Amino acid sequence: MCHRLNGCNTFEYMEPLVSTNYFFKGQKDFYRGKVRDVYNINDQFLVMIATDRISAFDHVLPESIPYKGQVLNQIASTFLDETRGIVPNWKIAEPDPHVTVGLKCDPLPVEIVVRGYLAGHAWRVYRDGGRELCGVTLPEGLKENDKLPHPIITPTTKERDGHDQDISMKELHERRVLKKRQIEKLEHYGMALFEAGSQKADSQDLILVDTKYEFGIYNDKIVLIDEIHTPDSSRYFYKDSYEKIQSKDQKQRQLSKEFVRQWLIENGFQGLEGQEVPLMTAEFVENVSNRYIELFEHITGNSFVKRDYSDISESISTAVDSFITNNMQVL
Repeated sequence: MCHRLNGCNTFEYMEPLVSTNYFFKGQKDFYRGKVRDVYNINDQFLVMIATDRISAFDHVLPESIPYKGQVLNQIASTFLDETRGIVPNWKIAEPDPHVTVGLKCDPLPVEIVVRGYLAGHAWRVYRDGGRELCGVTLPEGLKENDKLPHPIITPTTKERDGHDQDISMKELHERRVLKKRQIEKLEHYGMALFEAGSQKADSQDLILVDTKYEFGIYNDKIVLIDEIHTPDSSRYFYKDSYEKIQSKDQKQRQLSKEFVRQWLIENGFQGLEGQEVPLMTAEFVENVSNRYIELFEHITGNSFVKRDYSDISESISTAVDSFITNNMQVL
């Protein structure tokens, strides 16, 4: 598919990275997630390729978003490097703009969601009368996107199929999903990472609204895995306009995937049975791509360098093969 990019009237003809199908040296198995293709190399490490697919309401949408995979991969890679002093993580290398190679960990069956503001799912629960979320009591009198008295953790279970389910920290212990010391570690890591992400966002005139973290076990230790502080896993507001917009009860302009969810809701899709995904026009796809690039530049403070999409499949294969050849025996 061709997409009109760069905000001009000319069309740039290119194909997004929709999927991959490699067989690397030492490859033992392969898993295709909603937006990532993951290769297990000799049970030593994972090659995680961030494609340009986009998902919402646990459905992969029919159109892919140019540069989305590069944005997610490079933001996550940057923050994994910056937060190593808080918690060890899975990353080993970034051999290609769409690829991170890391340790093969045993994922924990829970996502740690940290919220500093009443937005997204939390707001929808609150709007519908709920005053407790994952065992946390929410105060009365809040409106959408208000700052919470303090950041809260609202975990969810990780479901292979279907929607993830809210769960409290207490239930994690009672159901023996995790050990008590693991729960305490995840609480500590989640809050510390959120604080670091909030400080980074603040330095870039942004607000980190909420985010999710995933963890795994490597050599009996808890390790941060997957992505961190990307627009797929996090929500950001603009700091300079936040107070003014809130005082007028207007919608906050978001640098996150929430605007895609809102567009879907407005067009009659929430992932429910019988609903169809609305038509994603070339103009809409371009807008989503530009929003992802905008977030990259705002949150990192760096200019986004668009990769060359010609021969992208071969470029990825060459980069990963070279890494495996040079590191298979070392790891």
